[in-house]
Amino acid sequence: MSAASADLIHLVLGIFGVLIVASIIGYVLEKRLSPDGSNAAIENLNARIKAWWVMVVLIGIAFVAGRAGVILLFAFCSFAALREFVTLINTKRADHWALAAAFFVALPVQYYLLWAEQYGIYSIFIPVYAFLFMPIIAVLRGDTERFLVRIAEVQWALMICVFCASHVPALLTLHIPGYEGRNVLLIAFLVIVVQLSDVLQYVWGKLFGKTKIAPRLSPSKTVEGFVGGVVSASLIGAALWWVTPFTPLQAGLLAFVITIMGFFGGLVMSAIKRDRGVKDWGHLIEGHGGLIDRLDSVVFSAPIFFHLVRFWWSV
Repeated sequence: MSAASADLIHLVLGIFGVLIVASIIGYVLEKRLSPDGSNAAIENLNARIKAWWVMVVLIGIAFVAGRAGVILLFAFCSFAALREFVTLINTKRADHWALAAAFFVALPVQYYLLWAEQYGIYSIFIPVYAFLFMPIIAVLRGDTERFLVRIAEVQWALMICVFCASHVPALLTLHIPGYEGRNVLLIAFLVIVVQLSDVLQYVWGKLFGKTKIAPRLSPSKTVEGFVGGVVSASLIGAALWWVTPFTPLQAGLLAFVITIMGFFGGLVMSAIKRDRGVKDWGHLIEGHGGLIDRLDSVVFSAPIFFHLVRFWWSV
């Protein structure tokens, strides 16, 4: 067994251990405090734990399948997220060609370029080529009503759901001296730290939260929850240095950066939901809303994490 496989197994076993403990705690709380399902907080907690089991199993299967499994998983996530995003934006019949190009040209080409490890192209394909050709495709239909708003929303959907999300599997393309064959652990580090930050911010906020950060955007986010979650997740990131090419200090600093980006990503996506008058992006994941509700922190932190690692550790 390779060192990378051993580290991945240890990491997965640790995650399963945490989920088992969380499931037991949720079961006990439900039996004692919500036997009839009347406690909304506990019911929501258990729904989230069940959803986490499903997500961890799916990600675990993708990791076992290797590079192809990870790229396919995130390509599917991008497709599902793009579909959720498009349901909330202003589109007309004249935009159908542009939308079709987004789903069936831009998305698969972006992930093909990832597979081929063509960094020079996949890093600019969507923000340059797709951004220029999308309005050209749309304008050919001749409908100019709210044209700028319509095309900007499609471009933003591509940027968030495809370009930013694709930087998670893009970590597999990095060539880090002395870290060959272990890049999947970078994905595990990114996802674990960012997602734990979200959870810990929620927990710290429930326990000690008093000062709301942005009540109009996300009433549940508090200064106390934000500080507690970011600090806790950064310390966990430092403790996970052994699965990365970083020192404990470097791992902690990177964890701090990506948790900050994840927090602001959540705020930005909450602002879009408030603008559209919805609570969740969808209902794909029980207890978590839509797929974008789970990816919002990751998609904002992934490009930053990718480029920090690429320019400081990659060759």
